[in-house]
Amino acid sequence: MAIHNSIWWGAPKKFTTRAAERKISWLELFYDLVYVIVISRTTQLLVQHTSVVGFIDYLYMFAIIFWGWYNGSQYYDLHGTPGVRTRFMTLWQMVAVAALAVTLGSQPDKLIFRSTISLAFLQLFITYLWWSVGIYDKEHRKLNVPYTVCYLISLALIICSLFAPATEKRVILWLALLLNYLPPFLAFRRYPERANDFSLSSSMVERLGLMVIIVFGEAILGVINCIGPLDEISPQVWLCFGLGILITFALWWIFFALIADRESKPGYAAGMTMSVIYIPLIASLGIAGAYFPGVMHQPASALNVPRGMYATGISFFLLSTSALSCFLEYPAEYHGARKLLRVLLFITGAIILGITLLLPWLPLIAYLLGIFVALLFVIVIITNTWVRVEKNKADENG
Repeated sequence: MAIHNSIWWGAPKKFTTRAAERKISWLELFYDLVYVIVISRTTQLLVQHTSVVGFIDYLYMFAIIFWGWYNGSQYYDLHGTPGVRTRFMTLWQMVAVAALAVTLGSQPDKLIFRSTISLAFLQLFITYLWWSVGIYDKEHRKLNVPYTVCYLISLALIICSLFAPATEKRVILWLALLLNYLPPFLAFRRYPERANDFSLSSSMVERLGLMVIIVFGEAILGVINCIGPLDEISPQVWLCFGLGILITFALWWIFFALIADRESKPGYAAGMTMSVIYIPLIASLGIAGAYFPGVMHQPASALNVPRGMYATGISFFLLSTSALSCFLEYPAEYHGARKLLRVLLFITGAIILGITLLLPWLPLIAYLLGIFVALLFVIVIITNTWVRVEKNKADENG
């Protein structure tokens, strides 16, 4: 009877029994959708409060949201089972994140208080998530001590921020955020012999890619939303709509041409660094999607905030993609080309920012066309490089 209950409830999978390859479950994909909703709410808040403080708050919210998503995803990857317990754990976290999404739609005078309460609930749940693993898995009990301690201190700081003066709230919340990202480094510094054995699994690399795909969907939605409310849609508007879709598609092409079907470099440091790079990558993609409607509707002028934010989002997305490629495994034939493409992505990002800042009066169609042509040039170089490398491999094998 005890064995039957254990199978039905589904104790967490042991840390030491990681599968070499694992198929992404439907539950994980469902779980991702809730986070996409809260990411969308966060980007919309930035659009409504475009300022230095608003941008800092956006970075904070995005980093804490990514932390929650990554912890839940990593828990499923390391300890997930088909049992009921894993499904309930996933459901409870989805409830916490959905509550956060609700609070982000609150009135300004209630926004900070309500969202802080939701963050405290999410923090408490994830703390329990990692602490409870030690009950079932003694091997993991040693590693989760830094998680439990740091997450509890962070929870206390989040609660304290509710009673702190307005000028100190952000400082306390940022300190709590830093504590949330500290435990993995402490755990493997405490047990360095484990650091070389632990690499980011292929399933987690795939999960990160799937999250980017879903945010690409948000970017497409931003393009669609910019013309939906219009009573009359002129040919010029349709042309800008098409260019917006093409720019998003070009970013997708560049990203997955460099990232798709690649494994993380071995070792804990490489996997964690790669995961952290996804924060600016996805955040910048969210910014580009959220500000496209403003690009469409605000006339060209010397001070065009939507264009500036849109270009910044695209540029940082390209830079983050370049940085991400440093932590992925590539065949030896691609090593030389990869270095060239990193430089090319940096130059392309700089060109897009330059067009935006130096030519603010550029007509909308010309502006969007210039961005697309710059991205298209990168796509041509990437595709030509791939064809050349594959041809050389075929000649050597033939």
